[in-house]
Amino acid sequence: MTEFSRIEEKVRAGERLSYEDGLALFLEPDVLRLGSLANWVREQRHGDRTYFNVNMRFEATNVCEASCSFCAFAKLEEGAPNAHTTTHEAAWKELAEFPDPRLSELHMVNGLHPTLPFEWYEELLRGWKRVRPSVHLKCFTGVEIHFFATKFGMTHEQVLSRLKAAGLGSLPCGGAEILHPDVRQRISTDKANGAEYLAAHRAAHRLGIPSNCTMLYGHIETFEHRVDHLLQLRALQDETRGFQCFIPLAFHNENNSLRKLPEPTAIDSLRTLAASRLLLDNFDHIKAYWVSMGIATAQLGLRFGADDLDGTIVHESIYHSAGSRVPMALAREQLVRLIREAGRIPVERDTTYGVIEELPRAAQPEAALKVRERFAQKRALSVVSGA
Repeated sequence: MTEFSRIEEKVRAGERLSYEDGLALFLEPDVLRLGSLANWVREQRHGDRTYFNVNMRFEATNVCEASCSFCAFAKLEEGAPNAHTTTHEAAWKELAEFPDPRLSELHMVNGLHPTLPFEWYEELLRGWKRVRPSVHLKCFTGVEIHFFATKFGMTHEQVLSRLKAAGLGSLPCGGAEILHPDVRQRISTDKANGAEYLAAHRAAHRLGIPSNCTMLYGHIETFEHRVDHLLQLRALQDETRGFQCFIPLAFHNENNSLRKLPEPTAIDSLRTLAASRLLLDNFDHIKAYWVSMGIATAQLGLRFGADDLDGTIVHESIYHSAGSRVPMALAREQLVRLIREAGRIPVERDTTYGVIEELPRAAQPEAALKVRERFAQKRALSVVSGA
């Protein structure tokens, strides 16, 4: 029996995979076989249902005292070229004027601003809830929570309790990068370490604040580091059950200190999605984030273990600063089309995976409909012309 066959038997029997199994997944040369197994797990959980939401991204400030080598978004100080910190009024106006009444989520990630007071963030959230009370505020990464605790002399729980009182609903996923210290000390030395990142999420979960989590892959890390990262997340999920979703994030190499490194290939992205689905047996959802992977690869990811395509986004600057060439936004109709073309059932969700609307699957691939439509048009023209 081959190594992969042994792993396949474990998965189908519901047995948990080990570190050695995880490494074997990343080393498996037959990525289609790997993807097929991950797809089986995905369909056992969700069938053909694939989730998306109508959301908007917001970055209140890109001023950041950390200097991560992979980051093209942050500016080290206020007044630096392209540095930006919004005003409350501008932030509230952007939400108030958002044209789609279906908007269910505002997703915010920021730099670690050295001088803004904590009360500034609390008032930002309160104002958004005044403007649009129904919108879920998914704001502040675990790194930001740890930064606030250190800077303002509070515990993680105190920071999160105050933000929750101001309107915070959940934490987004960024800042995990690679949790292993050998990598983290090389790419992000001056922000929360792996243990501190996990501690912030642990505190959120204890307070009933759900969160997502990520892994930045395709830079200096090894497969061993990826497996270690995933198993650390799995261990915290065993403890708290507070993670909603895992999102692998592809490294982009423009405008940062790691620009000489190649970006991960589509195969690496699909392999990472599949291995993550198989290792993270206690996670309900795996997301193929189209901004990070690219639209085509993310769509393929819906057959490699992913059951979520993220949302409309509207405005994203972190990945676009690093060279992402995908659109700034996708319309709801475009997301539905991508899901249907993958042979899946589109399900519009809220942030906590409550179903807003389940749409019917496509009767047949869109390309077939287009060919049939062109044939019908040609036939109609021939009848009219008497040909």
